[in-house]
Amino acid sequence: MLLTKLREGEFSFQRKNFDINLKIQRISKGWKISGKVKGRPERLDLLALPVANKFLLNNWQSWGPCRVIFKDQFVPLQIDENWKYSASLFPELLKKKFVSDYFLASDQNVCGFLGSLKGHGFFTIEDEQVVAHLEYFNRTFDDFVELEPLVILEGADTSALLEEYGDMVKIYNNIILKNFNSVGWCSWYHYFLDLNWEEILKNAMKAKQFGLNVFQIDDGYEKDIGDWLQTKEGFPPLEEVAKTLKNMGFTVGIWLAPFSASETSNLFMEHPNWMVSDNKEPKVAYKNWNKKIYALDLTKNEVKQWLHEIFFKLRQIGFEYFKIDFLFAGAIPGRRENAVTPVEALRDGLKVIRKAIGDAFLLGCGSPLLAAAGFVDAMRIGPDTTPYWGDDIPDLAIPAAKWALRNTITRYFMHKRFWINDPDCLLLRNQKTALTLQERQLYAFTCGVLDNMVVLSDDLTLVDETAKEILQKTLLLSGGSPKVIDILNEQLKYTIISRKKVGDIKLHVDLINKYFFLEGFC
Repeated sequence: MLLTKLREGEFSFQRKNFDINLKIQRISKGWKISGKVKGRPERLDLLALPVANKFLLNNWQSWGPCRVIFKDQFVPLQIDENWKYSASLFPELLKKKFVSDYFLASDQNVCGFLGSLKGHGFFTIEDEQVVAHLEYFNRTFDDFVELEPLVILEGADTSALLEEYGDMVKIYNNIILKNFNSVGWCSWYHYFLDLNWEEILKNAMKAKQFGLNVFQIDDGYEKDIGDWLQTKEGFPPLEEVAKTLKNMGFTVGIWLAPFSASETSNLFMEHPNWMVSDNKEPKVAYKNWNKKIYALDLTKNEVKQWLHEIFFKLRQIGFEYFKIDFLFAGAIPGRRENAVTPVEALRDGLKVIRKAIGDAFLLGCGSPLLAAAGFVDAMRIGPDTTPYWGDDIPDLAIPAAKWALRNTITRYFMHKRFWINDPDCLLLRNQKTALTLQERQLYAFTCGVLDNMVVLSDDLTLVDETAKEILQKTLLLSGGSPKVIDILNEQLKYTIISRKKVGDIKLHVDLINKYFFLEGFC
C-alpha cells in the first residue's frame, strides 16, 4: 500500500496480513494522514512524494546527525558493528539508501510523524521519491490501533515549518514543560572515568562561588554498568554523596544507563534471563567500557520492579536530577517476554522511571527521540562535545565539539516543544583542552542564543576570569525565542535570531571556519 497522490477522504484497505483505515485531511499548512491498523502490518509504506534536491535528514537518537544532504550524493555508511543500533534500528538499510527518522525537511515541505507510541516512523530517499514508512516490526494487533499520524507541511520557510511541526508534536504527545533556569556542573568532560570523591568535593566548593545550583555526578562512580546502587572502591555510599551535596545547597544529579547491563555486572550474572535475547541467548546491544553490554527486557515485570526500586531509592536519598543515558539499548530489536514493538518496550521503561522519580528533573541521552517525548524534561540533541573542535572527525556521531554544535542548531526547533534542549556541556577552561578561546566562545554563545541548558564540565579551579566572562555573557544571551534562518545551509554557516524583551539578538556562526559575529548584544 503506497499513496502517491493526496486527496481528502476516508479509505480502507485489506491486505493479506492486515487491515488499515486511513483518514486524509487538509490542514492549514498542508496535509495530515491518520488512521488505524489491525493484524500484522510489519513495515507500512504509506506515502511517496517527489524528491527535492537537498534535505535535512534526522537520525533516530540523540547522538546521531541531523544534517543537510544532497539527493545524488549518497555514500553507503560503514557502520561499526559494536554500535550499529545506535546508528539505526535498521543498520543494514543505511548501507543502501538515505534514511531520515521521524521527519524530513526540504525547501518545499516538512514531512513528519507526530508520535512514536507503537511504531517507528521514518523516510527513505529512493529513485526519485521520498517514501514515508511506519515500522511495526513483528507485532500483531488483535484489534485496531491508532497509526502514528503523519503530517506534510508545505511552504518555503523550512524553519517556520519545523517549528509548526514541533508545535503539533507537543500537542499530540500532551507535553508539559518544566523550567530549567539553573546553571549546572557535570563531572564527565574533565574527569571521565577517573572520577573520585576528593575532586567532587573540591568542585562543589568552587561551584558555590560560581553560583551553580545543579551538581551532577556522571559516569565513574558506580561499581559496574547495571549495579547502580553500589559505588566503586574509594567512593562513599550514594546516601552520603547525596546528603553531602544537598547540604551544600545543590540540586543533586546522578547519571545512569538504566536499560544497560555489562557482562561483568552482578545484575547480568544474577539475571541473564532479564535481557533482550536472540536465539535464546542474551543479545549484545553494544560494546563499551571494554565490555559487552546487554539490554534489559523492559516488558518483564521483574525488570520493571527492579527499575522502579532503583530510581525510587535514589529519589528517596536526595537525588532530584537524573541523566539517563544509552537509552537506545531499551529499543534494540530482539526477543522479549511480551510481544510488543521495541518502541513500546522503551516507553514501558521510561514510564516506570518517570513514575518512580515523581517531579524530579529527567534528562535523556543516547535516546530515541520521538519515542521519549512526553517522558523526559530535557534531551541531549547531539553527540558528545569534546575538549577539541574536531576538524578531522567524520560526521558519524563520533564525539566532536563541531558536530555537537551543528546538531544543537539543526534541532533547535525541538526546544520547548518536545523538551528542553541539552546542547551538552560548555567547556570553558583554558588548560587541559585543545579548544581555542574563539571555539569556546562560539560554542557557549550559540547555546546561549538558542536558550539551551547551561551546564559546565570543567575542573572549576582551571576556570579563569576570561572563562567566567564567557559564562556571564552566555547567560545574558539566554532567555529569548530563537529561530535559525538558514537551516538548510550545507556549508555549516547559520544565522540565529533570538527575540528578547530587551531587543533582538542576531548571531552569525560559521562552524567550518570557527567564526562568529554577534549583533544586538544587550
